[in-house]
Amino acid sequence: MRYRKLGNTGLEVSEIAFGGGNNGGILFRPPPAVRLEAVRHALELGINWFDSAPAYGDGQSEENLGWALKELGATPHVSTKVSIPAGELGDLKGGALRSAERSLTRLGRSAVDVLQIHHPITMRRGTRRNSLSVEDVLGPGGVLDALQELKGQGHVRFFGFTGLGETEAIHALVCSGQFNTIQAYYNLLNPSAGEAVPSGFSAQDYRMLIPLAASQGMGVLAIRTLAGGALAGQARGGGGGHTLSPGSEYDADLERAVKVRQALREETGTLPQTAMRYVLSHPSVSTVLVGFSSVEHIDEAVRCAASPGLSPASLARLQRLYARDFAGD
Repeated sequence: MRYRKLGNTGLEVSEIAFGGGNNGGILFRPPPAVRLEAVRHALELGINWFDSAPAYGDGQSEENLGWALKELGATPHVSTKVSIPAGELGDLKGGALRSAERSLTRLGRSAVDVLQIHHPITMRRGTRRNSLSVEDVLGPGGVLDALQELKGQGHVRFFGFTGLGETEAIHALVCSGQFNTIQAYYNLLNPSAGEAVPSGFSAQDYRMLIPLAASQGMGVLAIRTLAGGALAGQARGGGGGHTLSPGSEYDADLERAVKVRQALREETGTLPQTAMRYVLSHPSVSTVLVGFSSVEHIDEAVRCAASPGLSPASLARLQRLYARDFAGD
C-alpha cells in the first residue's frame, strides 16, 4: 500500500479507502462475522481510511463500523457526513449539529477526522434532489458555522463536502477557501473533474474540479470510480435509484463501458482495476473511495495501489472516444 497527503491537512491516507456506502454495502448487508472480517482484512492490507454516512444502510454503516473498529481495537482515520432532514432545513446550523451528534453516537466516538456535507450543492436550494444552496452552506447560521463549531469543540478535525450538484456552485464552495476536502465524481466514463472534455460532452462537465480543489490545498477523495458498478458490469448498485450525476444514467453508462473496454483492450487486469489505476494516476487525487461487497473485492482494489497508470496508447484511444462517441451521445 502507498500513502498520499490529504491536501494540506497533514494526514497521510492509503491510496485505497474503505467506502461504507450503499454501493457494495459490506458494512450492513452480510452477517456480522463477514463485516468484521472485511474491516480486519482491510486494515491488514494497509487501508487506513474508513468512510461512512447516516444515509448508508439507514445508519447501520456507521453503527457497524464503530462496532468493528472497537472489536479490533483499531484507530484508523474515519470520516462521515452531515445530512440534514427536510424537516430541519429551517435551522441549518442546528440541523447539521444534530446530524453530527447522531453520527458520533452511532460510531461510538467523540470525534471523527473529517466531516463532509452530504447534500448536492446548487445555486438555489432544491434545484437538484435534496440540494442545499451555496448560501445555505456559507451564509450566517449555515452549515459551515456548524462545522466550525464542531471543530472548535474537538469533535471534528477537518471538514469538506461531496462535489455533486451544479458545477458553478461546487466551484464556488471550493474557491471559498473554507474546506479541507472534497469528494469528486471521477471515472473513465466521466473524467471531466480531472481533465478537460470536448465541447458537447454528454455527461455533466465538472470543469477540472480536481486541479481546482488541489490549488486550494484541498484533499481529493475520488468517488464513483466504477460508475456505480457500470465499469464492473454489475447490476445497478445502491443509491435510491436516482442518478447522482446528470448524463451518467446507469443504462447509458453500461453502453459507454463497452466502448471503454474496447479502447483499453491492451491493458492488463480487469476493467475495474484499470478504472482504479486511471483515477490513481491523477497526481491530485489523494485516495479512491471504493465500496466493497466481498472480502475478495478488497484484495482486487488493493492490488491497484502503487500500480502504473495507463499506457499512452490507451490514453490516446480514450481521448478519441470522448471526442467522437461521448459528445452528445
